[in-house]
Amino acid sequence: MNGMNLFLGILLGLGLSASTGLNTFLPLLLLSAAARFHIAGIELGSKFEWLTSDAAMITLIVACIIELIADKIPAVDHFLDSAGTFVRPLAGALASASVLTGVDPIVAAVVGLIVGAPTSLGLHTLKAGTRIASSATTFGCANPVISIIEDVISFCLSVLAIFLPLLVPVALALLVFALYRLMKRIRSGGASAPSAVEGPT
Repeated sequence: MNGMNLFLGILLGLGLSASTGLNTFLPLLLLSAAARFHIAGIELGSKFEWLTSDAAMITLIVACIIELIADKIPAVDHFLDSAGTFVRPLAGALASASVLTGVDPIVAAVVGLIVGAPTSLGLHTLKAGTRIASSATTFGCANPVISIIEDVISFCLSVLAIFLPLLVPVALALLVFALYRLMKRIRSGGASAPSAVEGPT
């Protein structure tokens, strides 16, 4: 792997790992399909080719469907966020490591842990913070809508990473900024609600 391919591989892994911070299995499913059907020249490292197997793809499809549905159910979504604190960094590390072809598997795994895991955890933390703020201010009523938005963003970011990895840093910067502003807006809305109800004194 030459320097440019390594750089693009890291950006691809960065985008996919960020996507796993919002949705655990959808980015891995898209990566698996892209590698299996040779989309956008995506290849996986020799130790990660099992991701393109029938068993892996069926498992990812089932897991993706379950997550997409369960994340729209009040209370269950918070359980998924709690589990995601541990599961999503692993998915991010796997996504980052698997796309580094032509390098030692140990090096790929280390890069996955350094790049993929913290990126996924960071986006997951922002997502969970937004969800908690939404639950506190809307009693969870807005959570299914927020979940759909997260799924769409995860899908779009994964597709962008696969086809245009050079744009991943820009997309991530905009996404982090948007999530931060959304979380602040939700929290400030909840804080101003009591004073609005009390009225003038």
